[in-house]
Amino acid sequence: MNLHNVLAEIEKTDPEIYGRLDSRRSAMRSFAKIGGKLALAAVPIALGSMFKKAYGQTSNTIVGVLNYALTLEYLESEFYIMGVSAPGLIPAGTPAVGAITTIRDHEVAHVAFLKTAITSLGGSPVAKPTFDFTAGGAFANVFTNYDTFLAVSQTFEDTGVRAYKGRAGDLMSNNDVLTAALQIHAVEARHASHVRQMRKARGANVKPWITGKESGIGAAVQASYNGEELTTQATVDITKFVSANAATEAFDEPLTADQVLAIVGPFIK
Repeated sequence: MNLHNVLAEIEKTDPEIYGRLDSRRSAMRSFAKIGGKLALAAVPIALGSMFKKAYGQTSNTIVGVLNYALTLEYLESEFYIMGVSAPGLIPAGTPAVGAITTIRDHEVAHVAFLKTAITSLGGSPVAKPTFDFTAGGAFANVFTNYDTFLAVSQTFEDTGVRAYKGRAGDLMSNNDVLTAALQIHAVEARHASHVRQMRKARGANVKPWITGKESGIGAAVQASYNGEELTTQATVDITKFVSANAATEAFDEPLTADQVLAIVGPFIK
């Protein structure tokens, strides 16, 4: 077995293989030069370790991430379904009716896609939880007061953007799933921006994007925004080039699964 040729062919198929291995890059290049002196019995073990490092995410891992995303999409789709059907909530005859209905349709489509993707990978979609959109009374008038509804909507959309970003790396072993997840991430970002503009038109002190860790809502949703004040990216202090506000506005910071589940916990019975 010509190990050098084997690794050369792997690199042709996946030019980023050494990038995936990251800290092993130098070691693997040295490994490729060892050649015939390496015991053949050790080759499968060594290659197996390499592939586990480079492509270690399993279907079970991907299914787990997708079920995590599905729970969030259940939350959002049910929220907008109830909002659109709530009598007198959305101002009749205004563009808001079409906007909120479109967002509802997007979220329903996300649920359908995720359930299909999970099933196609041999997994079982999680059941839809029972929701309390008042968050234990913190938003008691969420379906009777349009401004409260928009505030909760903004929180869900902003959280969704950060949630997808936080788990995207776990999907890198499946390009199709990763691409679809990033497309959903982009849609959630557009939702967040549009809802923020709808709130601004009604007098809320918000921009179409997050500045620092400001929610424009209050302490009840602060956990969804903590960490967004970061001004350093890839070890570069962005404030050397722009203002601190602009530096924080340029990037959405990822949220971990535990952080997201803590944020949405009050909305799930």
